Amino acid sequence: MRKQIKSISPLQTAKVMAVLYFVISLPFVLFMFISMSMIPGPRFPMSGMMLLMPVMYLVFGFIFTLVGAWVYNLVAGWIGGIEFTTTEIDNS
Repeated sequence: MRKQIKSISPLQTAKVMAVLYFVISLPFVLFMFISMSMIPGPRFPMSGMMLLMPVMYLVFGFIFTLVGAWVYNLVAGWIGGIEFTTTEIDNS
């Protein structure tokens, strides 16, 4: 069975993606903190930037997803949405 995504809710999609970007960035920040702790010398400016990274991912992820979903809806209105195929599966 073929289906087509006709419209995407820009605000809801942007909220979900912003939180996903935030959560995905956390392990990278942890890894960078551990790596930076092994390097001798002052590291306050870099530490501050690493703390801002998840917030920046959240904000920019929200903005770009919001714009992307809005553009998708425009394009889908002109040429149709993304098509995909579904199939029924046995849940036993």
